[in-house]
Amino acid sequence: MTGRVVHFEIPFEDGERARGFYREIFGWKAEIPPGMDYTMIASGPTVETGMPAEPGFINGGMLAKEHTVASGPVIVLEVDSVDDTLAVIEKQGGSTLVGRTAVGSMGFSAYFKDPEGNVMGLWETADQG
Repeated sequence: MTGRVVHFEIPFEDGERARGFYREIFGWKAEIPPGMDYTMIASGPTVETGMPAEPGFINGGMLAKEHTVASGPVIVLEVDSVDDTLAVIEKQGGSTLVGRTAVGSMGFSAYFKDPEGNVMGLWETADQG
């Protein structure tokens, strides 16, 4: 299903401070994958793959402000095709900020600005076939 919220991102100036803040208040688990400048966030229980273990919540990430086009949190929406969706976004008055970008073998991300100035993310899961 396209258009559902599947991820969130929170920019930070101080990673340790940000991770500690959300860990202490909400119990979020933070993991920095080897070789990445990104913190994976589990906002609830997960299975071995890191995916939510129960319905009703999504996981996300944190990254340094200098590595994002957003000035605040970003909601990430799943789509069948990042390129096709960006084309429709442009036709509807939005703009592409970062085009289709591979995220390891997991899939592809992109960022756009809607006509109201909000920065949002797109996610296309890689073909697992």
